[in-house]
Amino acid sequence: MLTSKSAARRRFTAWLGAFALAAMLPMSALNAARAASVPVAVAANFTAPAKELAANFQLATGNTLVLSFGASGAFFTQIGQGAPFEIFLSADSVRPKKLVESGLGVQGSEFTYATGKLVLWSATPGLVDNQGKVLSDGKFAHLAIAAPKSAPYGEAAIETMKALNVYDQLQNRIVVGESINQAYQFTASGSAELGFVAYSQVIREKKGSEWLVPQNLYKPITQDAVLLKTGENDPAAQAFLAYLKTPAALKIIRSYGYVTAP
Repeated sequence: MLTSKSAARRRFTAWLGAFALAAMLPMSALNAARAASVPVAVAANFTAPAKELAANFQLATGNTLVLSFGASGAFFTQIGQGAPFEIFLSADSVRPKKLVESGLGVQGSEFTYATGKLVLWSATPGLVDNQGKVLSDGKFAHLAIAAPKSAPYGEAAIETMKALNVYDQLQNRIVVGESINQAYQFTASGSAELGFVAYSQVIREKKGSEWLVPQNLYKPITQDAVLLKTGENDPAAQAFLAYLKTPAALKIIRSYGYVTAP
């Protein structure tokens, strides 16, 4: 049971954090964007940070983000078919660019919000060594990855295995998830003894074993955001994209293992 003094202190701390966040956003956007609901398509690897960012954004502005998580390729197709998202946080830079070129994205709105990292992870302590030699040792039956055609982290996993010259021998052991979230679920549940997942998914895991894949083994996972035409005139959507560039947002993104612009 909280005392009245401690409860008041917590309320003040929450208010102070919201005030500081609001001060970092353009006032014109904040004043115009009150109590709105913004549908956002979010690459599955960015699930945890997106939820935290959305909560802080709502606290500061009163606006709600309706987050949908999935593979970037699937969202790209859905947007092309008229899905009413206003913002797309992709796991690559290619699809946002294509949306702008096709007229579905707002010209000049795309920017890199994070660069992701690939990790080989197992829920079993000690199974994955710190050099990834487990891949060639073959002491496992199943290796989970995300679908490479629709998920950039899956593509990075294939690139890594080919760079290590183990892809051919591992093909029969690969289980493919529709998104990086499903690849993580396969691995976390033990259905696959190990998997290539996003570092952001396991950075706060207290169990298991991992190998952070050297970034010279795969193309940079540059993740871009884009304002879609459906959100072009929505001040709340514009305000959230502005918020993603603030020091407060960048600090949260980096806390999940992503690299951001200085």
